[in-house]
Amino acid sequence: MGERPTDKRELILQAAVRVFARRGYRTCRVGDIAAEAGVSHGLLYHYFRSKDEVLETIFSETWGRLLAEVTRLENSELPVLEQVRGIATRYLGSWSVQPDVIRVLVREVARSPDVGRRVDDGAKVFLAVRRIIEEGQRRGEIRADADPRLVTWVLYGALEEILTGWVLGRLPGEPEDVARAVDTVVEVVGAGLAPDRQRVPAG
Repeated sequence: MGERPTDKRELILQAAVRVFARRGYRTCRVGDIAAEAGVSHGLLYHYFRSKDEVLETIFSETWGRLLAEVTRLENSELPVLEQVRGIATRYLGSWSVQPDVIRVLVREVARSPDVGRRVDDGAKVFLAVRRIIEEGQRRGEIRADADPRLVTWVLYGALEEILTGWVLGRLPGEPEDVARAVDTVVEVVGAGLAPDRQRVPAG
């Protein structure tokens, strides 16, 4: 039996991730991806119109998987901090599972902001996390005076900077470091959002 079309498409995407991670998106060509995948230029163009579309697909599918997990957590009955732990585990745990994908996303999101803006699932993840924070406030699990939008940005910023540190080699990124990072994010966010905390007065 021959390979299914979805197999070829996935093969091309996996090859693109390796090439982008190794050589950088800007410096590689479509031919490099085709050669890495062991397919012809024509077959690659059958699935993707351009190198840009390949990168956009990597962004979209990665964010889509994250969105599915955040949506699952949002619909669960877990306490809000356990939902935050689930988000951090999925986000940071991707470094252990797909380090090349993370290298590509971290390096290229700053260089190709237009691609990031076109990926709707990224915005949907933000909105879902914000809803989780708001629900935590309604349940009385986190402080009522926290701004859910800012909390979402703080959480995302922490996760993104940790991944960036691993990609750039500024932080150790072994499996035990991933687990420690998840614990730290949850502990810091949890302490800052504890219901009995009062807003720090302006100096």
